[in-house]
Amino acid sequence: MAEFKIPTEVVDLPSKGKLYPEESPLRSGTVEMKYMTAKEEDILTNQNFIKSGIVIDKLLQSLIVSKINYDDLLIGDKNAIMVAARILSYGASYEFEYGGARQNIDLSNIDSKLPHPDFEQASTNEFVYTLPHSQNVVTFKLLTHGDEKTIDQEIKGLQKINKESTSEVTVRLSHIITSINGSTEKRDIREFVNNYFLAKDAREFRKYYNEISPDLNLNVTLIDFNGVEEDVDLPIGVNFFWPDA
Repeated sequence: MAEFKIPTEVVDLPSKGKLYPEESPLRSGTVEMKYMTAKEEDILTNQNFIKSGIVIDKLLQSLIVSKINYDDLLIGDKNAIMVAARILSYGASYEFEYGGARQNIDLSNIDSKLPHPDFEQASTNEFVYTLPHSQNVVTFKLLTHGDEKTIDQEIKGLQKINKESTSEVTVRLSHIITSINGSTEKRDIREFVNNYFLAKDAREFRKYYNEISPDLNLNVTLIDFNGVEEDVDLPIGVNFFWPDA
């Protein structure tokens, strides 16, 4: 049988692999990916994947050559793989409409965020933060793709019980926080998040979480129809992986 070779590229992860366990292949701080083939285009057009909201994850899982557990990926690292997949598949030029004007972003110019000093000193995925107003001390972790799936499932389950449920903020915080004032009991964490987490503390905590999280710097400057500049997070539209749409 004939042998066929397909080119691959090594993608640097924003986390540099620091927060993964020693035994994880992700500890290397890189992931090897292959170029897209017709098989991956089949994935992109799979209506069941699209309706379920999992089409991008299915695509990335198919493109990753390294023997990793996809659920272990930190969200910022997954973002880096997604952008790399777009560049390898359709090139770095990303055209879309925003503010009534046509935009063109060179994805190859997107770099990782500058690492936060507390992240630089970390060796595991656990951080300590003292809430500035209540002075409660929390430990927390950065979410992985697997964590995000669990959170989505819990939110959907709560909405089945109560269709007016608006629990996304508290559910997410309950999964991020790993202890409160030394207690790792889930019921204590949920009790604190639901009843004692001051809104102004939650705001500062989310800000710190975003600052410390390794990720790509997806903030771009766009010019709208009236010539007004605006700094926004890169809009990921339907033509990111479907440039001919």
